[in-house]
Parts: sequence; C-alpha cells; structure tokens
Amino acid sequence: MSPLLTIAAESENPLVPPIPELVIGLIAFVIVFGFLAKKLLPNINKVLEERREAIEGGIEKAEAAQTEAKSVLEQYKAQLAEARHEAARLRQEAQEQGAVLIAEMRAEGQRQREEIVAAGHAQIEADRKAAASALRQDVGKLATDLAGKLVGESLEDHARQSRVIDRFLDQLEEKAEATR
Repeated sequence: MSPLLTIAAESENPLVPPIPELVIGLIAFVIVFGFLAKKLLPNINKVLEERREAIEGGIEKAEAAQTEAKSVLEQYKAQLAEARHEAARLRQEAQEQGAVLIAEMRAEGQRQREEIVAAGHAQIEADRKAAASALRQDVGKLATDLAGKLVGESLEDHARQSRVIDRFLDQLEEKAEATR
C-alpha cells in the first residue's frame, strides 16, 4: 500500500479525504478543466486579442493624428510667416506710394504757387502800367492846366500837349532810374 493509504487507514485523519472522493474530485476537476479549456478559454483569448488590437489601433490612430497635427501646424506656421511677409511688403508698398504721392502733391503745389506768383506779378505789372498811364494822364492834365494858368492862355492842342507831357515824364523817369 502506498504511504498515503497507510496513513489514511491507520488513523482517520480529518484532513486527508477518502480515496474514492479524491478520485471522483480529480475526475470532476479534469472534466471541468477540459470544458473550460474548450469553451471558455477561446472566448477569453478572443476578447483579449480584440482588446489588444483595439488598443494598438488606437495608439496608431493617435500617432497618425499627432503626425497630421504636426503637419497642419507646420503648414499654419508657414502660412502665417507668408502672411506676415506679405503684410510687410504691402506696408512697404503703401509707404512708398505715400511718399510718391506726397512728392507729387508738393510738386503740384509748387507749380500752382509759381503760377499764382507769376499771375500776381503779371497783375501787379499790369496794374502798375495802368496806374502809370492814368497818373501820366492826370499829371499831364494838371501840368497843362497849370501851364495854361501861368501862361495865361489855353494849351488846347492835344497832340502838342501829349508830346510835351511825354517828354517831361520820360525825363523824370530817367532821373529816377539814374538815382537807383
């Protein structure tokens, strides 16, 4: 007999089960283990595999999304840099156009000022000549009247009167120019 049987036979130890129960328990264990290995274990493995694939797929999707986000970020930065460059170029262009416009407006203002000054000088010269002519006539009339009163006779001859007056005023102008 085996030592286990001898121990069980000699003393009925409550911790050691009887042999028939031990054999029936072992057979039941093998049946339950076999059933679990055939039916339950493939389902558990299948669920674990699906879960592993889902996690790996999620990681791959996250990495792809992260790569795409980096790509979009780089594109955004490139577009932003290009937009800043374009804005700087447009600003520079506007400043140049403003400077050209200011220069044109100054030139136009200068031209208009010169035209106004020239027109003013021409008007002054025309007014001076008209005033000199009117003054010449008035001085001539007064001189003729005065000469007529001094002489006691009328100096009515217009042609002679005009020549005398012109000669007298020309002499006055020559003296005035010589003193300048």
